[in-house]
Amino acid sequence: MAHAETDPVGRSALRKVAWRLVPFLGLLYFVNYLDRTNIGFAKLTMSEDLGLTETMFGLASGLFFIGYLFFEVPSNLALHRFGARRWIARIMVSWGVVAGAMAFVDSAGWLYALRVLLGVAEAGFFPGVLLYLTWWLPRAQRVQLIGAFLVAVPLSSALGSPLSGAVIQYGDGLFGLAGWRVMFLVEGLPALLLGVACWFYLTDRPEDARWLTADERGWLARTIAAEGETSGPREASPWRAMANARVVGLGLVYFGVVYGLYAVSFFLPTVVAGFAERFDAEYTIFETGAIVAVPFLAGAVAMVLWSRHSDRTGERRWHLALPAALGGVTIPVALYLDSPFTVMAVITLTAVGICCALPVFWHFPPLFLAGAGAATGIALINSLGNTAGFAAPYITGWVSDATGSIRPALWLVGVAMLLAAAGALLLSRRRAPAAAGERDTVLG
Repeated sequence: MAHAETDPVGRSALRKVAWRLVPFLGLLYFVNYLDRTNIGFAKLTMSEDLGLTETMFGLASGLFFIGYLFFEVPSNLALHRFGARRWIARIMVSWGVVAGAMAFVDSAGWLYALRVLLGVAEAGFFPGVLLYLTWWLPRAQRVQLIGAFLVAVPLSSALGSPLSGAVIQYGDGLFGLAGWRVMFLVEGLPALLLGVACWFYLTDRPEDARWLTADERGWLARTIAAEGETSGPREASPWRAMANARVVGLGLVYFGVVYGLYAVSFFLPTVVAGFAERFDAEYTIFETGAIVAVPFLAGAVAMVLWSRHSDRTGERRWHLALPAALGGVTIPVALYLDSPFTVMAVITLTAVGICCALPVFWHFPPLFLAGAGAATGIALINSLGNTAGFAAPYITGWVSDATGSIRPALWLVGVAMLLAAAGALLLSRRRAPAAAGERDTVLG
């Protein structure tokens, strides 16, 4: 089987796949991640309107992941059965409706209920897209193209932060609603529109792609099939995948990385707003959004470059462990520094570490999972990891209320990420280069 680098048909096929699927799916994830984390900006004015303490806000932020956790595996199995085009469209339309409805909550109880429902609506989107990409992307190019897709995470924070701040500040009073309500309403609409677009734009499998030539469709199908045959035994049973120790281990590693991601995403606006008290440097909501964008812009650039380097070298183990360790070392010390500039410089390193670890991590599950087992295993790994989405904001808020400081909570973030780095080294090992050019696998 000729590699894409030396086969003109392969190069042409991958170029078309990359340009057609990755930007569109990245846009979907941009909107997805924005809708689940924009509550961090709403908090700046919503907490007073709804009477939320730090613990109550942390609970509201984290409850999203309760519904997400329980419906993730069934949703991914439905995608495997019904196809990505139909199922991703369904997910996006339902989450857009719930995200927009957040504009009309009038109590903490309704906020809690809609955050759970938002998790139910969104369940299966992220692992579904990852599974979908394994149907289209050969392993040797997969990390950098998944990295290009995942760049939506830091970009949604980098661009979404000033956008959310601007809507809250300048949209206040529009439609007779408070600014944070306008933000939820405005930012829920794109999911609805993109859900309709999915139905017409996405193609389920390479062999169905009319936008590829017959030779390109054949090359992709043969390459993906050949990789499955040469990668050794892979678990295809959904039930055995759920009980697989490697799935659970990777879920725990992912928990540590995601713990850092959501702690930073949900509480960084509060940290920047707190500069007024610590450093006599008060900012408007829009200015806060612009400052929050900086670490995530750096993370976006680093994610792309790191993913390319991992694919170019074929090395995965240290490309996962080192950035996770960087995030773990930097985040706890950020708030012990003596100026807004140094605090943000260190948090930027944290964001870089988190962003660089994400795409490399998702290289590992398809190495030992296939078919319905891959649908189940990837969803379960994502579910286990995203329990950190509940734990991180809730524990951070509770510890902040209990101690009067966010510092102890950030030490917990650092510990979680360092444990993730250690787990990555324990779960993976080196082996001789395989036909696909990879040098890492997951321990059996």
